[in-house]
Amino acid sequence: MSYNLLKGKKGIIFGALNEDSIAWKVAEVAHREGAEFILTNSPVALRMGQMDELAKSTGSEVVLADVTSMEDLENLFNIASKKYGKIDFILHSVGMSINVRKKIHYTEANYDFYHKAIDISALSFHRVMKIAKEKDIMNEWGSIVALSFIAAQMAIPGYNDMSDAKALLESIARTFGYYYGKDKNVRVNTVSQSPTKTTAGSGIKGFGELYGFAEKKSPLGNAPALDCANYCVMMFSDFTRYVTMQNLFHDGGFSSTGLTEAIMEEN
Repeated sequence: MSYNLLKGKKGIIFGALNEDSIAWKVAEVAHREGAEFILTNSPVALRMGQMDELAKSTGSEVVLADVTSMEDLENLFNIASKKYGKIDFILHSVGMSINVRKKIHYTEANYDFYHKAIDISALSFHRVMKIAKEKDIMNEWGSIVALSFIAAQMAIPGYNDMSDAKALLESIARTFGYYYGKDKNVRVNTVSQSPTKTTAGSGIKGFGELYGFAEKKSPLGNAPALDCANYCVMMFSDFTRYVTMQNLFHDGGFSSTGLTEAIMEEN
């Protein structure tokens, strides 16, 4: 069912890879709610995923952009400006850690890989907003959302240097969000999602155990990717015009729950 929450709104969605990714679900829900948008990801992600399929089903254009490249991002926003004039929303759903992929322990981190994780997963968010602000491409009361995870607040072994990247991501949302709100009435938030069975999530050591633990600890259970997409679309809508600089937990209550009966019964 469509509520036309984004009727007439335009945007850019970063990070859709395949139908398991949250960004993919956000694109589908945004399309259902009446939005038009550009899909963007790196050339490598395009080869790995099925973005062309998503573009066809949502009537969207695909523009390749490496989020570590100012030139690529400038080109992306120039295309968006030419296509739409101004836009109303941006989703940042980008994260990558070579240390995680190579199963290098956090205390033994390769720092070249560490820098790459921070650059792609967090600093890219600053780059995106810097260019958007400089080009004055966002409409007033526009909404920018980045996806985060509770490992930014607590130690979760296995999440590795991505924990630090997510912590920086949330800090950037607060600080840049202050200036973007003050200068342009644009809101900036992060959404901290439950452990979710995505391509990226499945590469984290101990993810299966973490997913099961969160399911038992959360009074509502783990939030599915589709529900996260619904939440993000609500954040893009006019119903959340005064929400900004927040890290919003979408995790079934996991972040606010201590020891539960289900966990105690196992011990």
